[in-house]
Amino acid sequence: MARYGPWAVVTGASSGIGAEFARQLAVRGLSLVLVARRRDRLEELGAELFAQHGVDVRIVTCDLSDARGPTQVLDEVAALDVGLLINNAGVGLKGRLVDIDPAVMRRLVEVNCQAPLALAHGFGRRLVERRRGGMVIVASTGGFQGLPWSAAYGASKGFDLLLGEALAVELAPDGVDVLTLAPGGTDTEGPMNTGVDPARVPVRMMSVGPVVRAALDSLGRRTLVIPGAGNRAAAWAVRLVPRAIAARAAGRIMRRVIS
Repeated sequence: MARYGPWAVVTGASSGIGAEFARQLAVRGLSLVLVARRRDRLEELGAELFAQHGVDVRIVTCDLSDARGPTQVLDEVAALDVGLLINNAGVGLKGRLVDIDPAVMRRLVEVNCQAPLALAHGFGRRLVERRRGGMVIVASTGGFQGLPWSAAYGASKGFDLLLGEALAVELAPDGVDVLTLAPGGTDTEGPMNTGVDPARVPVRMMSVGPVVRAALDSLGRRTLVIPGAGNRAAAWAVRLVPRAIAARAAGRIMRRVIS
């Protein structure tokens, strides 16, 4: 509360990592702005957080694949003293790039790249002005190398990874802590919605609780966190081999896990 309060904005808060961020921030006493498309889920989560922790909750129903979405979020919270942005909303996409509808790829770029960029810019200016605050950008271990059969998704998470690393340096002199969170396989509805068979994933998928806890415990102390020893080892291993080899290895794994 002292460093990042009183309000936090969480995008993609209707499920998975985003909903868990909201829960763990509520435990810490922060009031919350929950952003997602599915209002019914946000209302259910908001009622839970108020009942259990007594925190204020605002709901912003917004589709971040719409280019106007980030502006809508910024406008709706203009009167709140937001000290923390959880830039979590994202969509997955599996399959051979040339077989995918271009409209689907455009939506991925809007949600995974354009929206985090616009929100980081808009909220970043406010955090710089207040001279303190924090920002978490959710990337993925899929962004550390080319990701065949999930090429657009991997590239979008590489964008998020580099964006977060750069902003951590740019905004530090203004008292703004930026953390990039790069989870590996996480047990949410996202992977299943894109055709991933959990039984074929070579490393056991992490639950959302430890992933979010690792991020919040690292905010202000580190600029990058990769939850899970196996995920950290894999992320570092790709730096030790030629990039083409890392991409081929990732491609073999992706072919195996897509049902």
